[in-house]
Amino acid sequence: MTQTPDDIGSRLKRPVTLTLAGLWAERLIQNFWTVWTVFIIVLAVLAFGVQDVAPLWAVWGGLGVAGIIAIAALWRGIRTFSRPTHQDALSRLDATLPGRPIASLSDAQAIGAGDSGSQAVWAAHQARMARAAAKARAVAPDLRLATRDVFGLRYIALTALVIALMFGSLWRIASISGLGPTDAQTLANGPSWEGWVQPPPYTGKPTLYLNDIDRTGFEVPIGSRIQLRFYGEVGALSLSETVSAGPPPADEPANLRDFEVAQSGAVTISGPAGRTWAITATPDTPPSISAEGDLTREADGRLKMPFSAKDDFGVTAGQAVIALDMTAVDRRYGLAAAPEDTDPITVDLPLPISGQRSDFTETLVEDLSKHVFANLPVTITLSASDAPGQTGTAPPLSVTLPGKRFFDPLAAAVVEMRRDLLWSRRNAPRTVQIFKAITHRPEGLFRNEQAYLRLRVALRRLEADAGNLSTEVRDELADAFWDIALLIEEGDLQSARERLKRAQDMLDEAIRNGADPAEIEELMQELREAMDDYMRLLAEEAERNPDGAAADEQNSMEMTGDQLSEMLAELQKLLEEGRMEEAAELMEMLRQLMENMQVTQGQGGQGGGPGQQAMKNLGDAMRDQQDLSDDSFSELQNPDGDPSQDGDEGLAERQRDLRKRLGLLRGGPLPGAGSEAGEAGRQALDDAARAMQDAERALEEGDLPGALDRQAEAMRDLRDGMRNLGEALAQDRREEGADGQGETVGRAEPGSPRDPLGREQGEGARIGSDQNLLQGDDVYRRAQDLLDEIRRRQGDQSRPDSERDYLKRLLDLY
Repeated sequence: MTQTPDDIGSRLKRPVTLTLAGLWAERLIQNFWTVWTVFIIVLAVLAFGVQDVAPLWAVWGGLGVAGIIAIAALWRGIRTFSRPTHQDALSRLDATLPGRPIASLSDAQAIGAGDSGSQAVWAAHQARMARAAAKARAVAPDLRLATRDVFGLRYIALTALVIALMFGSLWRIASISGLGPTDAQTLANGPSWEGWVQPPPYTGKPTLYLNDIDRTGFEVPIGSRIQLRFYGEVGALSLSETVSAGPPPADEPANLRDFEVAQSGAVTISGPAGRTWAITATPDTPPSISAEGDLTREADGRLKMPFSAKDDFGVTAGQAVIALDMTAVDRRYGLAAAPEDTDPITVDLPLPISGQRSDFTETLVEDLSKHVFANLPVTITLSASDAPGQTGTAPPLSVTLPGKRFFDPLAAAVVEMRRDLLWSRRNAPRTVQIFKAITHRPEGLFRNEQAYLRLRVALRRLEADAGNLSTEVRDELADAFWDIALLIEEGDLQSARERLKRAQDMLDEAIRNGADPAEIEELMQELREAMDDYMRLLAEEAERNPDGAAADEQNSMEMTGDQLSEMLAELQKLLEEGRMEEAAELMEMLRQLMENMQVTQGQGGQGGGPGQQAMKNLGDAMRDQQDLSDDSFSELQNPDGDPSQDGDEGLAERQRDLRKRLGLLRGGPLPGAGSEAGEAGRQALDDAARAMQDAERALEEGDLPGALDRQAEAMRDLRDGMRNLGEALAQDRREEGADGQGETVGRAEPGSPRDPLGREQGEGARIGSDQNLLQGDDVYRRAQDLLDEIRRRQGDQSRPDSERDYLKRLLDLY
């Protein structure tokens, strides 16, 4: 089928139109890319707010240079611009087709027009060209500018604009309209000058508008900036001032003055509506810091030093520098060698997490037990800094740096050799000799085989490198020796009997060496826990194997829990009164009694009773409420993500089920009926139920922050209720024990509120444990890190408003 030229033209209309549009885009971009690059750069700079902080002359100069470049680029683009035509589009399209069929269709037969054969060939040629032209597709424009923009200025401009949109604000561009005095000049009765006083940002003081100050004098902090703008005819107003440090810059515009207050003086504006102010410049005083009380050592070896700091506008940072006091060191044994260069210890001081920092008292808590300075004379220098960079320093404090105390003689020897190795690597041969002597006959010396094996491995490595010991190897060995000492002092015991014996030995050693009361109290607690574990495991083994050694173990006497409790109480009393010899004798008596004790199972405490089961159910409800609160907070943080429990409706359903469960528990057999603690616990559970109902209603309404607040109240009330009910349950058990036949020391039954020594257990009457929440960590720094993270998230503008409001309420609480 032969296609007419009209048919071909209609089929080429769309690709020709698109190709023509591409030519327009190509030539516009190639000729005017410099113009829009300059425009984007100016837009990015203004969005960052440079016009608000830079001098006026610099802003106007920059805008002028950008305008000149843009006009020059626009003029050059107009001169070189060639308007694309329909024929240009046809030619561009035809060039992409084989044989240029579009041009061939416009050709005419030159020879053989009267010959039928020649005409048939020409018609076949035209048909083939028509078919080729029908396959034409629009040609994409060539928008590459690499040869024209060799430095990639367009990419730099786009990057600056993206950063400006992320960290700046397009609303700042509007402030460019206030740079000139044109509007003020047009006001018939407006001011002929304007002035502002901007105190340093760290002071927190507001900006003063000089036109509103009717006093003849006022005070401003040193470093405040005074900005004055004069409107009207140049020279009609003049300024004289004696508060700045020097003459104004020579290139400063006559209608704008910007200077910093460096001293007290006067500022005078001469001319119409002129004014004079006597300005008093108040200096910023350096911060002061001092130690409050004595430096003390915690039971675990951490130093604890209270200090106070003051500053007129607030302390921004503080440090404690701990340096070795070489003149006070007893240079004997391993310390006789010349010490290696060791940098002083620098520790950041804790600052108040909330509230003002102009006058506060805090406590530095730091564990430096592993440092070579531990238990050696040092000087501690406290310093505090403020926002202007001024530093206040306290007089050096000469103390012995606290460190962890090792009561086991073998562990103490390992730690001392470790210190000598850190003191000087020249002590390596001596350390090898001493460790060889210690490990020569380990029988009876090492109670822990793992500690012995690890010490032998470390010794072999130290002996191999003793002649050329590197710093890296020394530090690795020091870490290994520290772990070995801890293993000897506290580590893996094969049985509860070994732990009990070690606890007795450590307490006996501490009593004989005159340890601190805090350390003795900690060792007493370890003795109680070791005794509990030993008697519990012994009773369990006797129950499982009545014919075994545990059941027949030296059954020469029987002791009740009250008798053991009385002995421990008497021991505590002797220690508090400082009667160490009598305490040591009582310790020996206790050791003998424990070695000859027969453990029998008492008659009471079978099962734990319905009250204990109710406490367990309340604990389960408490954990479920915590999980629900965590899921609610996750939903608040990620409102557009996948909900954890089918969104707010699923969370509300879970809250409803939990409230119904609590209702069933409140109607069940709770302990302490009629007692003060029992009634207080029941009232707390009622309050928890009401808080759950409010949380359920808030979840149904989609108010996640409100639901989180109510859920927190429910968990608080549940904790109070369980604590009161636990006290009531313990009181009931004590009354039952008083009516019995004297419960003997035995296996603590599951759910029993009292341990084998007759005391209340931590897990029976309350939630939690007797251990610190963050053992071995810096609790204060961890708390500050958490609050800093909350502050960061609350200030993140990209987070949902509901989440930021909730985090703000948390910050208000703490």
